[in-house]
Amino acid sequence: MVYPEASRWGAPDSLAPLYDDVYRGQHSDGVLSTVNVVEALQEFWQVKASRNGGAGSGGSGALVIYESVPAAHPPYVCYVTLPGGACFGSFQNCPTKAEARRSAAKIALMNSVFNEHESRRISEHFIEKAVAEARASFAGDAASHQDPSAGIAAFRFMLEANKGRTMLEFQELMTVFQLLHWNGSLRAMRERQCSRQEVVAHYSARALDDAMREQMAREWASREREAAATGGGVLRSELARAERELRAARLAARELRFPKEKRDILLLAARLAPPQQQQ
Repeated sequence: MVYPEASRWGAPDSLAPLYDDVYRGQHSDGVLSTVNVVEALQEFWQVKASRNGGAGSGGSGALVIYESVPAAHPPYVCYVTLPGGACFGSFQNCPTKAEARRSAAKIALMNSVFNEHESRRISEHFIEKAVAEARASFAGDAASHQDPSAGIAAFRFMLEANKGRTMLEFQELMTVFQLLHWNGSLRAMRERQCSRQEVVAHYSARALDDAMREQMAREWASREREAAATGGGVLRSELARAERELRAARLAARELRFPKEKRDILLLAARLAPPQQQQ
């Protein structure tokens, strides 16, 4: 079975039109300038958790997690991770750390609210549209020498298996498969003759946790050691690519968990590799 490249496995091109109206047409500062977006985002998820009877309904501050990037001078950058794992970042040029937090909270709040709309749920109509766009995207990529049919079939299977879920919920799940594809794990499972249904069933029920991240990091550290004879640089090159992808996604105000997880895994791999490999 041939899976799409990592970017297509997550199908950002198919999902992007649904995000673009919010990111570029509806993020009016005129509306949100009167709202404390940090408090509003926290309250939104507390109410949602309480309504769903889930954890965090007691007002836990761990519902929404902020991560400020260490910096000695502006522009400052902040990321916010929502319950479930969806991640957004400050997309504006922020002169203070507080403003960076507000910028991240702003885009996360708009996505959280918009995600509740019925149009954000995976329906048969959406599946047909997304699959058609994925097929067109493959057809327009002259550099790709892969047969797209199996990858598109896998994408459709994932959508069908998640019918009724919201776009953010689906993207959170797809991040796991994007990482597995990027890391080479899906290829290894293909070689072991694992069926698509087995792979989806196993990883759909498994959260992206520290154990999974560490396993991927160890595999990248191993690749760096194997490349040492020819000068190494595998981690450095891959990390530079992940940093570029993360910055581009952040400035475009897109959901960015995949590039951020890649960067964090590679940073961990660099720490796990022997000192002489960290060039």
